[in-house]
Amino acid sequence: MILVTGADGYLGWPVMLRLAKTFPQERIVGVDNGKRRVWVREVGSVSAIPIASMVDRQEVAHDRGFVNITLIEGDLADVEFVRELLGVFKPRVIVHLGAQPSVSYAEINAVKARYTMENNCSMLCNLLWTLKELNLLGTHFIETTSTGVYGSLADTVSKTNREVLADSWMESSKVNNINLLYLAQKQWGLPVTDLRTAIIYGVGTRETREAHLLATRFDFDFYFGTVVNRFVAQALALFPLTVYGRGLQRRPVISLEDAVESVVRAVKVPSSNSFNIYNQMTGAIRIADLAQLVQKASDKLGLKAEVVHVSNPRIEKEDNEIEIDNRGFVKLLHKSPAVLQEAIEEMLFAMAPYDDTLKAHSDRFMER
Repeated sequence: MILVTGADGYLGWPVMLRLAKTFPQERIVGVDNGKRRVWVREVGSVSAIPIASMVDRQEVAHDRGFVNITLIEGDLADVEFVRELLGVFKPRVIVHLGAQPSVSYAEINAVKARYTMENNCSMLCNLLWTLKELNLLGTHFIETTSTGVYGSLADTVSKTNREVLADSWMESSKVNNINLLYLAQKQWGLPVTDLRTAIIYGVGTRETREAHLLATRFDFDFYFGTVVNRFVAQALALFPLTVYGRGLQRRPVISLEDAVESVVRAVKVPSSNSFNIYNQMTGAIRIADLAQLVQKASDKLGLKAEVVHVSNPRIEKEDNEIEIDNRGFVKLLHKSPAVLQEAIEEMLFAMAPYDDTLKAHSDRFMER
């Protein structure tokens, strides 16, 4: 049995579907507290692509042949719920994707910062200690952390990189989680795979395209829209592509399809008493160059997107030429990755039917 946390999320739901197809004889159980939907409503935005409820998602998935999927609503910050969940299912693999993932949301105020820290760290702490208490330390624990933590530059397999720091409040929760994973592996021998995730972009995967109600969410707002998705949405809404500062920040990226496939391949890797780190990225690009790619692609649709440079709301080095070693990850992915320019053109075409929603919420592209 494979347990997926954050199963209702942008990455989590496509991972559920891919796992169900890859392991048809195995139960795929997903758990989510539904908070991502709440957080996006709190900032006055929506998913540009309408998404089904968790109940409807499971029903449609079963109708489409994903019969081994089970979705459970619950809060992993509640240790009693975690004990019941793991006690019943005793998973051989846990894919931990559940988190409050937004840097900007975590920095709205002290309440959001504290909530992000408490939510992200308590969920992992509950999962790890419950595995120990239930003597399930043979479970392969896979977590997506972030390439936004320092110390992740080397793609180190079967080694731990202890020099980790964060440059945001949300990513500091990821640093704490890396430390918790390190302790669980060192003290108890728990098999751990740390996928340090880049900026994910894309509209869907081959499974989510099988039926309209299998679609995953597409966020585009200042708080939850990743930069590639946000630029595509801005172009379709006839809103300027807003580049923070000079736009010289070089950022690692990965398509949703490649991110999903790499998670599934990590599940396939035989577990061992080790701590494996992979930099889950397929390329890197400067933000200004990314805006130009979106502008070029949108020109083909007659959108004539304008690129504007705005004051950077984040405290960061704007000439960051970060280089990340992903050779180990490329071997894990074991496929040709998406080509960013082609992917952007496909995204513009796929999202065009939702341009009215994007235009209606164009005030959400920038910070309140």
